Amino acid sequence: MQTVVIGVATMMAVASSVVAGSLIVAANAPFDHAFAQQRGAQLTVQFDPARASTEQLAATGEQPGVTASAGPYPATSIRPVDARGGHLPTLTLVGRSGPRADVDDLDLKSGRWAAKPGEIVLNSSFSGPDLQLGSTLRTSDDAASPALTIVGFALSVSRTADAWATPAQARALASAKTPLTSQMLYRFDSARTERQLTADRKQLAAAVPSGALLGSLSYLETKRDADQGAAPTIPFLIAFGVLGIVMSVIIVGSVTSGAVGSSLRRIGILKAIGFTPREVVRAYVAQALIPAAVGIGLGAVLGNLLAVPLLDDTEQAYGTATLSVTWWVDVVVPAAALLVVGTAALVPALRAGRLSTVEAIAVGRAPRPGRGQWAHRAAGRLPLPRAVTYGLASPFAHPVRTAAMLLAVAFGTIAATFAVGLTASLTAVGAAADPEGRAAVTVFGGGGPATGPGETEAPAADPARLRAAVEAQEGTASYYAMTRDDASVAGVTGSVRMALYQGDSRPGSYEMVSGHWLDGAGQVVVGSGYLERTGTELGDTVRVTYEGDTRTLRIVGEAFDTSNGGTGIHGDLADFPAAQPRMFLVEVKPGVSPTEYATKLAAVVRPLGGDAMANAPSGHGSLVIVLESMAALLTLMLVSVAGLGVLNSVVLDTRERVHDLGVCKALGMSPRQTVSLVLASVAGIGLLGALLGVPAGFALHGFVLPVMGHAAGTELPPSVLDVYTPWELTLLCLAGTTIALLGALLPATWATKVRTATALRTE
Repeated sequence: MQTVVIGVATMMAVASSVVAGSLIVAANAPFDHAFAQQRGAQLTVQFDPARASTEQLAATGEQPGVTASAGPYPATSIRPVDARGGHLPTLTLVGRSGPRADVDDLDLKSGRWAAKPGEIVLNSSFSGPDLQLGSTLRTSDDAASPALTIVGFALSVSRTADAWATPAQARALASAKTPLTSQMLYRFDSARTERQLTADRKQLAAAVPSGALLGSLSYLETKRDADQGAAPTIPFLIAFGVLGIVMSVIIVGSVTSGAVGSSLRRIGILKAIGFTPREVVRAYVAQALIPAAVGIGLGAVLGNLLAVPLLDDTEQAYGTATLSVTWWVDVVVPAAALLVVGTAALVPALRAGRLSTVEAIAVGRAPRPGRGQWAHRAAGRLPLPRAVTYGLASPFAHPVRTAAMLLAVAFGTIAATFAVGLTASLTAVGAAADPEGRAAVTVFGGGGPATGPGETEAPAADPARLRAAVEAQEGTASYYAMTRDDASVAGVTGSVRMALYQGDSRPGSYEMVSGHWLDGAGQVVVGSGYLERTGTELGDTVRVTYEGDTRTLRIVGEAFDTSNGGTGIHGDLADFPAAQPRMFLVEVKPGVSPTEYATKLAAVVRPLGGDAMANAPSGHGSLVIVLESMAALLTLMLVSVAGLGVLNSVVLDTRERVHDLGVCKALGMSPRQTVSLVLASVAGIGLLGALLGVPAGFALHGFVLPVMGHAAGTELPPSVLDVYTPWELTLLCLAGTTIALLGALLPATWATKVRTATALRTE
């Protein structure tokens, strides 16, 4: 049984270390590694096909400094509608005959490539319950618009497109409002800085007719966005990774050293029949290494299997290409585990080798004389059954083994506490991320950005007529209006994104880090990024200019707003008379279907130039779901490793005390009392480990969450940080005891089945 425990415990510890190491490696520059793997486009350029021919564009790949190119690909944009009538964002659609290319070698995540008209491949970020393989999209609200079947999901680290179809399909979907362009993808020998990329772009522009180059996207912009998106997850992965590695070292070391240290009597017998101290050391180190080596091999395989779903989740979190366990992790972790096993076995084996034959046989498995007697005397005074008090005092006879068990339980409880808090915080983040999505129905008034060449702005519907339509619509409970546009702020270079609200906007307010939400004119609420960028604080005034109208506004709140790096501002529409609402967010009366309400209202506002749509029930974002699932899987692994550590310690303790158990059984101890004795021997350790682990997990949560927030460019509100309740902390303390009791349950059952005569003959 001891051999099996060593093998299983080592297997789980190594598996945990492989997973932890893989996650730490994945957290190191994920965009850079994926970009190199896909041979990403350093410059994505759109050309006017009416001004530059296919041959001329292909020839640009021969320009000096260009190391690789792909294209030209026909490109356009669509705003598809799903089967439920929901609108997807405007998508850049590119026509490609396949995912493979010298530049931007796409990672086809699932399904297949579009092979004929009527098929589309979406970016893998859109994959979800509402958009799956086989789902159908229409290219517009028009019932006669072309239908596209989703046949695959792919990933472009360079973000060269949101969707792909056949070249013929892309050309067919182009229109006057969404004209056809030609996309070229380039890699250069010098493209590390914006200055170098600007020079490369000028060279390409000079190689084609004047005005043919319409626009370009630098990979450095994509890298900044990707790094910012991945940054919040890195502290989370590193925290779990370090926990897994540290716990694995503790478990492997304690399991191995305990197994060798418990064999002193056998070592004495070996020395009595002629074994030298060196032979004894070699024998017991080998005895520990053999089952451990089997466990390490199985653990490496299991770790690779367990890492697959976690790395899949990491891919979604980072938006990178396919991740796998790095080869050197599979080499370093088993090698390190063998080193830990060898060292842990060598130390007690050397100590045992130095004992005299008589001393080794006399000591046997017994603890040192007098060790733990004070604990037995103290426990004996407790008003508890003798079997329970005997079990409570027994761990003090082996302080080193008890310390290892205590650390195992404590680390398992830390992982569980951290995971519970992290999940609650991520849930709060998901609920706070999209305050406008809380509204049942959104009415759009137009006036958005240009949709084609030569257009300056889409025509806006009359806000007064839209408001009248909303108020007249049966089922309207309440609403507020808003608009978004760029504004200038004194002391800030460039434009700042500003949201202006009209009416009671509290239903759509952001979670507040500090201060309060808008409650009147002359106020402004800003994100954490804005305060950091400008060096301002609550109570300061800012000068905001919109449409030539300048107002001095006072900062009254810091909002949990991560959009645009947290640099946006929120104000009252009444402060800027030139501003007009472009969106109305409506709450419907109880019992009214938002979908039916939106359909009826859309029929009224579309002739006015507006539109209405029901908002999907607010759910967690994909990143939140990914992190929650990762936390659950990692916690389950670490708790399992902790339980195995307890199992090993109790097996050793039970084997050493089997003679004592035989005496107790001979004196009338029942099987139930035997179970109580064994379980009581770990209950106190479990409770103490929980009392240490819960505060440590609480502190880890309090440290990691703000770091994740800072990496995302924002402070976190109390609703995200203060997520533990007293009853949850109480249950987590009980969880530590539960880990210990579950680990001891199997040895306790074994102890009840040992016959009295067999136990008495053991020594």
